[in-house]
Amino acid sequence: MKLLAGKTALITGASKGIGRKIAEVFAQHGADVAFTYLSSVEKGQTLEEELQSFGTKVKGFRSDASDFAQAFGTLDIVVNNAGITKDGLLMRMSEENWDDVININLKSIFNVTKAASKIMMKNRKGSFINMSSVVGVQGNAGQANYAASKAGIIGFTKSIAK
Repeated sequence: MKLLAGKTALITGASKGIGRKIAEVFAQHGADVAFTYLSSVEKGQTLEEELQSFGTKVKGFRSDASDFAQAFGTLDIVVNNAGITKDGLLMRMSEENWDDVININLKSIFNVTKAASKIMMKNRKGSFINMSSVVGVQGNAGQANYAASKAGIIGFTKSIAK
C-alpha cells in the first residue's frame, strides 16, 4: 500500500543524509517529490533519476524551491530539513559562520513555511515537518550557532502550530 499516493511533498536539503532518505521513502510510498539541494547539479539530477524509478513525479531545485508550485500545482507536505554546521568556539566564531548557520537552518524554514502556508491554507490542508536537534534543547560545546538555530526551529514550530 502506498501511504502517500496522490500527495505532493517538498523536502529541503535532500541531496544527502536524512533529507535524501526522507525523499526516497516518500517517493517509495507514492508521493510526488519536489526537493531542494545545495550540492552539485549532477547530484541533484542523479537523485531525481533515482526517485523517478518509483514511478512518481520528482523535481529537484538547486537551493530554490520557489518554482515547485508551477511544477506540481499543489503541496501537501513540507519537510524542512536543510541544515549545516560551522562549528567553533564562540571566541573564534566569525559573524559570517554565525549568519550562515542561522540563515540556512532557521531563516530558510521561515521562508519555505511562509510560501507553503499560502498554498496549504488555500487547500485547507497540509503538514509541516521541521527537523531540529537535541542540541537545540541541550546545547553543545562549540556549536552555539547550530544550537541557537535548532532552538529557534523548536520555538518557531510551536508558534506556527498555534
